[in-house]
Amino acid sequence: MTLKYIFDRFLALVGLLALWPVLLVVALLIKIKMPGGPVIFKQKRVGRNGKLFTMYKFRSMTVGHGGSSVSVAGESRITPLGAKLRKYKLDELPELWNVLIGDMSFVGPRPDVPGYADQLKGEERDVLKLRPGITGPASLKYRNEEELLAEQSDPQKYNDEVIFPDKVRINRYYLHHYSFTKDIQMIFCTVLGHRMKYANEII
Repeated sequence: MTLKYIFDRFLALVGLLALWPVLLVVALLIKIKMPGGPVIFKQKRVGRNGKLFTMYKFRSMTVGHGGSSVSVAGESRITPLGAKLRKYKLDELPELWNVLIGDMSFVGPRPDVPGYADQLKGEERDVLKLRPGITGPASLKYRNEEELLAEQSDPQKYNDEVIFPDKVRINRYYLHHYSFTKDIQMIFCTVLGHRMKYANEII
C-alpha cells in the first residue's frame, strides 16, 4: 500500500492548501455562532495497530454535553450550525491534518473511540492493520447512520449489535481485497454523494 500512503499525504497537503479559505470561514462561524468553546474538537481515537492518536474535527456540539459516544440525528447537544457542518461533512475537514501526518488515510475504517475496534478478537482484529480513514466502504454504506440510529428505540444497542459488526465485516473485506482504483471511486462517491457497487452490495 505504498502508493496509497504517498497519495494520501500528497492529496492531504493539496487539500489543506486549496481549502484554507473554507477552513477559515467555518472556524469564524463556529466562533460567532457557538461561542464559549473551542473551534477544534480533539478526541483520542484508536488508530493503526490499536495505537491511540488525537483526531481533529470542527466542533459541532455544545460544550460539556457528556452523553453517549453514539451520535443520533436531532440530538439537542448538536447545535444548528453543527448539524449543517455534519450534514455536508465540513466538520471532518481538519482530519486532512491527521492524514498529512500519517495518523489517518483518505480511505479506511472510521476511527473509533476506545472500547470498540481495540476490543476485537481473532480475525476481526485484522481491521487494526489499516490506517483509519476519512471515508471508506463502511462510511459510504452508513452515510445516514445518525438518521438510522434516530429511528431505533435503543440506538446504542442497535449500533453495538447491528451496525458495528457489519462495519467490521465490510472493513475486513476492504483489507483483503484492497484496490487503489476502488479507493479513488470511494473518494469521488463521498464528495459527490453517489453510491457504488462494492463487496456484492450497493453502498
